[in-house]
Amino acid sequence: MPQIKVRGVEIDTICKLSGPLINELAELTGSSQDDFTLELLNSAFIANGGVVPGYPFVEVAWFDRGQEAQDHAAKIITRLIHEAGYPSVDIMFTILDKSRYYENGEHY
Repeated sequence: MPQIKVRGVEIDTICKLSGPLINELAELTGSSQDDFTLELLNSAFIANGGVVPGYPFVEVAWFDRGQEAQDHAAKIITRLIHEAGYPSVDIMFTILDKSRYYENGEHY
């Protein structure tokens, strides 16, 4: 169920990172790889009236797994983005409430 949305990274890069990223996060969380969603958002970064180069920004929406797991997930994502040649990455976690998350009309 963890949902990962990425901006500011080339699609070829995300495709290459997808295997290691999902494998490592699945191991960390004890989740199946099939539970993850990885989405690349096509964004335009704007400043001073024009388009400017973007930078990697990763959003992770998941159920609370504690600070230690979240910190570890952030390190995994950062390492893989850095290894792909991006010197900086911002990561934001959104903690979902199970009673407000529905799959096929049923909440967790």
